Amino acid sequence: MTDPMLQVKGMRKSFGGVVATDNLDLAVETGDIYAVIGPNGAGKTTLINQLSGALRSDSGRITFDGRDVTRLAPPARAARGLARTFQITSIFHEFTALENVALAVQAHDGHSFRFMRAARGQARLCDPAMAALERVGLGARASVTARYLSHGEHRQLEIAMALATEPKMLLLDEPMAGMGPDESQRMVDILQSLKGHQTILLIEHDMDAVFALADRISVLVYGRAIATGTADDIRNNPEVRTAYLGEEEGAV
Repeated sequence: MTDPMLQVKGMRKSFGGVVATDNLDLAVETGDIYAVIGPNGAGKTTLINQLSGALRSDSGRITFDGRDVTRLAPPARAARGLARTFQITSIFHEFTALENVALAVQAHDGHSFRFMRAARGQARLCDPAMAALERVGLGARASVTARYLSHGEHRQLEIAMALATEPKMLLLDEPMAGMGPDESQRMVDILQSLKGHQTILLIEHDMDAVFALADRISVLVYGRAIATGTADDIRNNPEVRTAYLGEEEGAV
């Protein structure tokens, strides 16, 4: 039995008198999609900020790929293979899709951005960038300037940028935020194609997507994990149904 890719023990973070994450434990196995759900204010964003290193935990321990990363800054965690996307995309709108991903490859390789020297001409950057675009269904859109991509394509592009850095694990913060049904289904298909090849921790409000994708799910309420299990376990848990799934007819 191998160790989990990510293991969290007793993680806690408070802001004044408000406890955002409360003695959290979780373990994400290699190759799994692990979803964290919960109502607004449950502590999901705080959790992902703690995992990425954007927030220092008050207590607890984070082990990633067999190493204690609890005190590491975000760049050091990223260098060890922990990549994050955000609720709001962070792309360069004046560059093409391919150039955006090539710049992500360049940054990961430890080189400074050289905007005046076109990344498009460097095979060592463009080859992995193009491969990442193909993985998220944007191969045919590689030469399109990012400002002309749709919202859903922006989300796909951001995931391609993360994949191009060859991460061991992705932290996805609401990748389907603001999407319509067709775009959401496309994203589900993309994440499904990564399943088994890429370890993912997913924060998401779209319950249909969560139940379709997740190997395991944790439900946060007021910073505590009130339940962890498979999709069927979560659907059939009375406490979860009362505290979360029953709200707003099953949605957040």
